[in-house]
Amino acid sequence: MKEKINVAVIGCGNIANSAHIPAYMASPTANIKYFCDIIPERADKAVEKYGCGKAIYDYHEILDDPELDAVSVCTHNDMHSVIAIDFMRHGKDVLCEKPAARILSEALEMEKVSYETGRILSIGVCNRYSLSVNRIKDMIARGDLGEVFHVYASFRAHRSIPGLGGDFTTFASSGGGALIDWGVHYIDLILYCLGDPKPQTASGEAFCKLGKDMKNYTYTGMWAEDTKDVENGVYDVDDSVTGLVRTDNAVVSFNGAWAQNIGQSETYIDFMGDKGGVRLQYCGLYTYYTAKDGMLIEEKPDYRLNDMHRDEVLDFVECVRKGERNRNDIKYAVGTSKILQAIYDSSKNHREVIIED
Repeated sequence: MKEKINVAVIGCGNIANSAHIPAYMASPTANIKYFCDIIPERADKAVEKYGCGKAIYDYHEILDDPELDAVSVCTHNDMHSVIAIDFMRHGKDVLCEKPAARILSEALEMEKVSYETGRILSIGVCNRYSLSVNRIKDMIARGDLGEVFHVYASFRAHRSIPGLGGDFTTFASSGGGALIDWGVHYIDLILYCLGDPKPQTASGEAFCKLGKDMKNYTYTGMWAEDTKDVENGVYDVDDSVTGLVRTDNAVVSFNGAWAQNIGQSETYIDFMGDKGGVRLQYCGLYTYYTAKDGMLIEEKPDYRLNDMHRDEVLDFVECVRKGERNRNDIKYAVGTSKILQAIYDSSKNHREVIIED
């Protein structure tokens, strides 16, 4: 087992600075050797801010560095598969931000290369490290909920389209909108809690409605606003979506929206069993409901939440040191990618889609 590993951060934007870099800096066994970004000032700023590493502007320069062990891919979706595959084929382990890729075929190629090369490929679905999520997973495994037959997710905001006209709202760059950006977390979280069941069929509709008239779009908040381009940009992704997925375990249904003409944000997941149920507030605590001795029981555990982004990155570091795959392995992310692809295909063709094993 390696005592320390050298890592590179590819893409020095928001997710790198808020999650990946601070976690690597907190790790006693990781050393950031490179900060890479196609926008030079971002890489330069990272070196200055964190006091370590070297700024580079083209990741190809470091593919053959024998001292480099692993990379975090924090770019936009269209480069996830390209960069991850390049580094794996050059003997490096990879932590790639979600979604694994824009489309299923790209995710499948990533999985294929990972197992052909023997390199670790973890996908950044950080909820698998949430204390609340893992407690619910344990409750389901113990049978506290009985048979979990239906899970419902709501990931809805009033008017909150990210970077209107930029990469987030351009299908060629992102592969989708609210579903692939927010829904990926909810769907993966649900599959994880259920023991990663196999998806069988999916039916859904994705709507591109509220943001199409970009110049006249009225909103309350827009994250990634520095990437917006309402004058010359593109808006061809879903700002809301609804779907139903059958697995070989429970049925999953959901409603999601970057933007809706309802002034309420709802971000929760309901796990419904025949003995009990749980409502998880996304990134928060949960409530457990059941009946006992003729009484209806409602329990609201209170505890300190963990930093799941940090724990995810630190676990990746340990897995690289040990040469072991973890709970975020690409093989699990492919299951989520199959569902995302099936929902988009169902919406396009207005029919239910069979998900191939």
